[in-house]
Amino acid sequence: MHTVLGANGPIGEELTRELYRGFTHDIRLVSRHPAKIHDTDQLVKADLTDSEATDRAVAGSEVAYLTVGLPMDSELWERQFPVMMRNVIDACAKHGTKLVFFDNTYMYPGTTTPQTEATAFAPNGRKGRVRAEIATTLLEAMRAGKVEAVICRAPEFYGPGKTKSLTNSLVFDRIKAGKKPFVPVSAKTVRSLIWTPDAGRAMALIGNTPDAYGQTWHLPVDPHRLTYAQLIQVAEEVTGRRIRHTVLPLAVFTLGGRFVKPLGEVKELLPRYRGDNVFDASKFMKRFPDFAITSYRKGITEILG
Repeated sequence: MHTVLGANGPIGEELTRELYRGFTHDIRLVSRHPAKIHDTDQLVKADLTDSEATDRAVAGSEVAYLTVGLPMDSELWERQFPVMMRNVIDACAKHGTKLVFFDNTYMYPGTTTPQTEATAFAPNGRKGRVRAEIATTLLEAMRAGKVEAVICRAPEFYGPGKTKSLTNSLVFDRIKAGKKPFVPVSAKTVRSLIWTPDAGRAMALIGNTPDAYGQTWHLPVDPHRLTYAQLIQVAEEVTGRRIRHTVLPLAVFTLGGRFVKPLGEVKELLPRYRGDNVFDASKFMKRFPDFAITSYRKGITEILG
């Protein structure tokens, strides 16, 4: 049994599809309101902040994949994410279940220094501190031998379907709707974006590779990194129309955050948009050289097609 904790989000769904395609049809989907992706999927309703519910959800699983996402709300993250992580670790330890954790980069410093698996945590906001805390909790459990686990870390998403990110909502979703895209902070710095189906495929592959455990892995991104201006140029070529964009400076998020909570919640992430964001996934590509990474052009074509 392979169990997806936090199923039906964009990563959980892509992961589930890849597990079914390449590894097993014995899949359990766990969330507050789980929904089947395949006829054979087993559904379990559970709140992972409830230790007993988490234990029941994990019981009988060979591998559990933790892909839970929460709304961009610092207080909610501080209250729920650490509890979820402790509950999942305890349940996996009790049942001898391997744990695959889908992580993000919020705990990394927002600098132009390339990010590798060895990059030290230096969060500059509340959400980053929470992500550093839960990753550290899992790393300590791994070092102590409490649980056999692996961390799969990814940068900002872009992708089809339910994919949610600043880039999707401000740029690609607006282009698809025929509106002018908004670029956060700068159109001239290169971005490292991960295609959500690639993230799901890579996570399934790592979770089914025994010697990948006990480590942190950066999931694969198109190494030919582009600026927002270049991404929009690709969108122009794909759509065959001129696309003008507006850059939203930091001041817009600072002032707007006083009145619109979502703008304030993303403010701590903005330093990484001021300079080049280089997420290094070379470790993954050396270990899995045959993994086919989706190019930005192919991804943008699928989004806007």
